[in-house]
Amino acid sequence: MSDLLERLRARGWRLTSQRRVVAEVLDGDHVHLTADEVHARAADRLPEISRATVYNTLGELVTLGEVLEVATDGRAKRYDPNAHQPHQHLVCSACGTIRDVHPTGDPLAALPAAERFGFAVATAEVTYRGLCPACA
Repeated sequence: MSDLLERLRARGWRLTSQRRVVAEVLDGDHVHLTADEVHARAADRLPEISRATVYNTLGELVTLGEVLEVATDGRAKRYDPNAHQPHQHLVCSACGTIRDVHPTGDPLAALPAAERFGFAVATAEVTYRGLCPACA
């Protein structure tokens, strides 16, 4: 059973066969699938699953805070089940591949007080961009 499935069970989220297959598709490290990719993989396991069910389930998972919605450079949104582990993203500027990275240090410390303009900054999202080995 994946970490995501365990978290959903702990919340008491009703795991229908459709919801379960979406959660199973999202299982794994460095998973950043588009909704269409989730649907294609889910349909391989459960052919009767509809695109609308996948989109609705992804929306619920994002609302619950169990999956992150990642948008980069106007490309299709991707869904990241690594919602409870602090991390940043490494994105290929050519093909759009996304990898989770865990740099050391506090990204909030990189923003000097003078550049905060009075904001009470709580979080920081850092995206590293470059070319993956396949595109370099």
